[in-house]
Amino acid sequence: MTSFSPSDPERQTEPTVLQEKKRHGCLTAYLVLAIIANSATALLYVFGAEAVKRSTPNLPGWAFPVLIALVLFNLACAIALLRWKNWGFWGLVASAVVTLGVNLTIGFGFSSVIVCVVGVLFLYGVLHIGKDNKGWPQLD
Repeated sequence: MTSFSPSDPERQTEPTVLQEKKRHGCLTAYLVLAIIANSATALLYVFGAEAVKRSTPNLPGWAFPVLIALVLFNLACAIALLRWKNWGFWGLVASAVVTLGVNLTIGFGFSSVIVCVVGVLFLYGVLHIGKDNKGWPQLD
């Protein structure tokens, strides 16, 4: 009885070549900026909570924890995109929708609609920049 060894050269097929993923510079810059901005916002909310609450006195009590959770979720999604995870994009889309609802509910107005929609469209566009190094088709 013969045994089969995966390292047996007679039984191997073509070697699997792992293609290294390459990201367009604009996508990298956008994701790094998103990570920095969301990290800074999270730090502001944690260490400057009183200042934020004073600057927006009409902010309902429920809104601040929701906004903190959204910022942390955005941070996780940006890191996921940096690691080529498809769910990072869809998470940011869902976060933008929730943020839009929160902003309109607490009275931030139409400008928040523009910011949320433009942010998602811009990310979608940046994911499609380039030829061989387009981000969108490389997401897992």
